[in-house]
Amino acid sequence: MRAAVVKAWGSLEPGELPDPKPGPGEVLIAVKAAGVNFADTLIVAGKYQEKPPLPFSPGLEVAGEIVACGPDVTRLKKGDRVMGTTPFGGFAEFAIGRESACFVLPRSMDYDIAAGFPVTYGTAHGSLRWYMHVKPGESLVVHGAGGGVGLAAVECGKAVGARVIATAGSDEKLALARAHGADETINYATEDLRERIKALTGGEGADAVFDPVGGDAFDASLRSTAWGGRIAVIGFASGKVPQIPANILLVKNLAVHGVFWGSYRTRRPDLLAAQFAELFQWYEADKLKPHVSHRVPLNDAPRALELLTSRKATGKVVVTV
Repeated sequence: MRAAVVKAWGSLEPGELPDPKPGPGEVLIAVKAAGVNFADTLIVAGKYQEKPPLPFSPGLEVAGEIVACGPDVTRLKKGDRVMGTTPFGGFAEFAIGRESACFVLPRSMDYDIAAGFPVTYGTAHGSLRWYMHVKPGESLVVHGAGGGVGLAAVECGKAVGARVIATAGSDEKLALARAHGADETINYATEDLRERIKALTGGEGADAVFDPVGGDAFDASLRSTAWGGRIAVIGFASGKVPQIPANILLVKNLAVHGVFWGSYRTRRPDLLAAQFAELFQWYEADKLKPHVSHRVPLNDAPRALELLTSRKATGKVVVTV
């Protein structure tokens, strides 16, 4: 099968891999599109927590049609239109997914939208529902709001009734966040993040913070969070992993939660079905409008990663097969 292949760490190029075969509890998906995530760049570089054996194809999320089912598959069947997550292997004509991590698509959802849906919306929804328990009327700060997971958090925040304050490093990305429901915006390249959050919350600080950026954005939001506030740590797009002064957590009764959504695929797959049932309801109710800024053909997959690392993309980048 055709695939984007890593033959040596740090190199991704068009190539061929053997057709995969589904094992017990697995399905074989004819991939129509694959979502691109920052983790893919780490996997290619050999810097991710999991290192697949060489050669392999990256790609953590796919959408397509089931063409075969392994033993013990009971919920899905051949011919189902699905999206799903994989440990790797999505940038290829065929991919293996565990039945517990694959979900039948709403009829109104196209493959290119579905391909970029699981990781971003799963992370955003899980952060708001499972950890921060955001309530209607609460203030939610979303950092990196022009990116895929940030935009998803803006939309999920509005879906649960929060007042969303979106932050990003350019006016273009902030305009996109507003178009997806943000109530207020902050350009952290030109404005004082801490002071603006305080001003927009009447001096009280934010009730909840969704942070895929880390670095200075985390430091500022830690000091502009309300008493009893909650912060979800999603990642460190800034390149700087923050250090948390425990005395601030103590004085303000703050909760900081790390959210690695991908671990739920193996550790708590029972939570995913209910999660995506609600997300699909929101999608069909037009509360979620996933944004794909670039669609890149499979043989040009390295450019898809470059679009992500150079921050030239907004929303999601998708590899089409």
